[in-house]
Amino acid sequence: MVSGRQVESGQGPIRYGMVGGGQGAFIGAVHRLAARMDGEFELVAGALSSDPDRAKASAAELGLDPERSYASFSEMAKAEAKRPDGIEAVAIVTPNNVHYPAAKAFLEAGIHVICDKPLTSNLADAKKLAALVGKSGKLFILTHNYTAYPMVRQARDMVARGVLGDIRVVQAEYPQDWLTDPIEQTGQKQAAWRTDPKQSGAGGASGDIGTHAYNLARFVSGLELAELSADLDAFVPGRKVDDNLNVLLRFKPAGKAPAAKGMIWASQVAPGHENGLKLRVYGTKGGLEWVQADPNYLWYTPFGQPKQLITRAGAGASQVAARLTRVPSGHPEGYLEGFANLYQEAARAIRAARRKGGKPPKDVIYPTVQDGVEGVAFVEACVKSSKKNGAWTKL
Repeated sequence: MVSGRQVESGQGPIRYGMVGGGQGAFIGAVHRLAARMDGEFELVAGALSSDPDRAKASAAELGLDPERSYASFSEMAKAEAKRPDGIEAVAIVTPNNVHYPAAKAFLEAGIHVICDKPLTSNLADAKKLAALVGKSGKLFILTHNYTAYPMVRQARDMVARGVLGDIRVVQAEYPQDWLTDPIEQTGQKQAAWRTDPKQSGAGGASGDIGTHAYNLARFVSGLELAELSADLDAFVPGRKVDDNLNVLLRFKPAGKAPAAKGMIWASQVAPGHENGLKLRVYGTKGGLEWVQADPNYLWYTPFGQPKQLITRAGAGASQVAARLTRVPSGHPEGYLEGFANLYQEAARAIRAARRKGGKPPKDVIYPTVQDGVEGVAFVEACVKSSKKNGAWTKL
């Protein structure tokens, strides 16, 4: 399906491959749908599972050429780099512990990388990966998809233009309930790897959804974190990683204004919550509130005045939001479109990179490897702080 924003004239779709995302996976299908939505990408290769039989069966289901269905990401990176029609980018949609070695293999092969979050399972690998991205000169897009919702871009733009004045308070929450019971013990695939520190890293909910809340708070507010105080729990008996976190934030001063403060709550054991990501930002002149479950609405309250509702593609929506808007107002857009917007940003950046010395257009925005490093640093700081009874910990 191709939206109103057509593929650039004279240029075919960007050839890409996928690592992970085979049968039984969740996020791989989301990436494939998002990549197809604007006709900018074509999936031509894959190492879709660490299980060779599952990888082969998954490739057949997706209609991939059997010769371009690989048993490992390392084999895929080497083979595709040698082909005249080889992949130009790879999407990595594996458990966290595979992100670093897979990204490393493709960057060293001269291939752009699109990677699911968090960046890596530990900070040491995150820093090594950031250095490798800089050395390679290749693009690295981290899919914090909520940054590409039109009303999130609207909120970011309003903060940047000073509509809220000096920012004082930033609050983000992300509650879910799907891990209230120990379903990882039943063999449920998505729960099993997310609660295994060997695959997820030291953070459970903090890495899986806490990083989303933190990234969103930083993306919209534009503030940099100085230190945090965290209280992490593994409420489910026997669980090896956190399933609930409460974090206090102290941001670095912005200009002459007093430093802003913040809070993050993320939980995977909160019955009644499905995917309750929410953001609130308060400044000296007003406040904003955005809820992911109702993403086409942004509430803006100028201090001392009635609340104002800004709708996607409605009156008051800025050009920044309009650029990522696909359908007329009143027709809901959400999760898949947000992902697709990131792939659209990635496509514009990759097409620009094809030209010698080319750089992405100035309005192209996507989370980078540095955002990923900060996300992993956030998780490790949370774990460290919690082990010290909530001691204030610098990133």
